[in-house]
Amino acid sequence: MTDLARRLARQIAATGPITLADYMAACLLDPDHGYYTTRPPFGAAGDFVTAPEISQMFGELVALCLAQCWIDRGRPAPAVLAELGPGRGTLMADMLRTLAVVPGARDALAVHMVEAAPALRARQADAIAPARAAWHDHVAALPEAPLFLVANEFLDALPIRQFRRAGAGWQEVMVGLDPEGRLAPGLSPAAPVAVLAHRLADTPEGAVVEFCPALPGIVAEVAGRIARHGGAALFIDYGGWAGTGDTFQAVRAHAVADPFAAPGKADLTAHVDFAAIAAAARAAGAEASAMTPQGVFLERLGIGARAEALARTLSGVARDNHVAAHHRLTHPDGMGQLFKVIAIHPTGTPPPPGLDPLGATRGPA
Repeated sequence: MTDLARRLARQIAATGPITLADYMAACLLDPDHGYYTTRPPFGAAGDFVTAPEISQMFGELVALCLAQCWIDRGRPAPAVLAELGPGRGTLMADMLRTLAVVPGARDALAVHMVEAAPALRARQADAIAPARAAWHDHVAALPEAPLFLVANEFLDALPIRQFRRAGAGWQEVMVGLDPEGRLAPGLSPAAPVAVLAHRLADTPEGAVVEFCPALPGIVAEVAGRIARHGGAALFIDYGGWAGTGDTFQAVRAHAVADPFAAPGKADLTAHVDFAAIAAAARAAGAEASAMTPQGVFLERLGIGARAEALARTLSGVARDNHVAAHHRLTHPDGMGQLFKVIAIHPTGTPPPPGLDPLGATRGPA
């Protein structure tokens, strides 16, 4: 049992079971034992690999998408280029290198990072050097200015609450103790849950619905700035549209793990509800695009042509790795279908390149 597991077990024994959200928050962000506060989780030596770590093409195309939005909005200056949860800084470094070829973009766009972990801030600063950035603990600290933002695999790590349909109410999944004193999930008594009242119509008896309490506020902060000052935001993550099912999972050493076995030692995530992103954006006065598979988004932006151009400069193992990276980012059996993209943009403007208006349908370009 880890130190954090023992502490949580003592807390639960004294005061009763805790919500899954409280459990996730402790496991990921505890100052002394949290997953993100005590280790570098990214890359081959960590527990998982994100799209920017797979290929530079990902960051290049995201940068060009946001650059076109900046141009379409009249090249505002000064403006903010922001990333939520920048990891090791790889995505921002690739974006800044790409934006250097867009006339005026680097001078107009000030870099801002939303990152609470001091160790990760240091790695991000090294990655983007000699460029400079401002760091913030919370989205609400971003400047009031035209905002061009990306959040890649950020929302999936936010703590969730999980509920099982029980008649006209819901049983919440709580973390308690099994007879041997180990951390284990259980169910609360059934009761109405106001924020899930709209899900009674589309959730069968016994099905699971997940709710991320922090998501609406974070999205509203981003959308409010875009509504007031202009800009665009891209949220890229795995998930779906108002789905059901238990998606809470742990990953350790690139493999699925028991989320209750070693608190603080594994990454904990859940699928993102893209319908909730769209609803929060609209409530804040902005518009949301249609949810689009990552593979479709990248192909529309020209990843095929970029991959071919890079392949012509490579040979042997390097070329094989490059081809595999392209496949992993775009193919349905890789990240292409599981990961989705949604944009926030000002009402009355078209969505960013590669995306459709909400409610529209279109096949791959």
